[in-house]
Amino acid sequence: MPKQLTSLKFFEQDLFNEVLSPLIVKSNNAYKAFDDFSCFLSSELKEINQINSPEIVDILADLSPDLIISIRYGQILKEAVINLPKKGVLNLHSGILPKYKGVMATFWALKNNDCEVGTTLHTIENGSIDTGRIIKTSKMKSRADKSYLWHVLELYKQGSLDIMAAIESLERDELLHSEAQEESDLYFTFPTEIECNDFENSGFNILDEQDYMTFIKDNYL
Repeated sequence: MPKQLTSLKFFEQDLFNEVLSPLIVKSNNAYKAFDDFSCFLSSELKEINQINSPEIVDILADLSPDLIISIRYGQILKEAVINLPKKGVLNLHSGILPKYKGVMATFWALKNNDCEVGTTLHTIENGSIDTGRIIKTSKMKSRADKSYLWHVLELYKQGSLDIMAAIESLERDELLHSEAQEESDLYFTFPTEIECNDFENSGFNILDEQDYMTFIKDNYL
């Protein structure tokens, strides 16, 4: 793995999951640590990394879910899981579909000098990747002075609101307006070390520690 992606994984995942989340406490009735969400649940909070296994499918079936929401989940859901929830499966993709299917879509949009980056809320209807019907695309202007990670964190603010709006509509038994995607054979994978270096040599940063610290202070401390 390129050294840039190793650093990105630490700041984006490991630091929160393993260090900060257990330390963050509730303040002003705001829930900020992952374990805090257990108070809203009818069953215990569980980490599931083999969601398509028969054992996990049986557990999910017993829960009889109305809806499954996928956000930055590292596995492809298969039909046995997709068919469980009464109101379907929604995924928030960190890129504009169908132009940027795959992983690290915002990285590739910045590398291609796109003037906008975005998130796409879409349905998951089968085991293919990023092909479902589009419910909402939210965009923001890209900034050359900000890092890839800054863009991702900013994008998920509106993306989370898009998810909540969809949930509220489904709670009212409203049908979600959606549109089929245009055909596209493009699919982006994790960048190589050469591509990461090219990204940085063009003037972008994959992460900026100061921006990251500002994000934590503004949103968690």
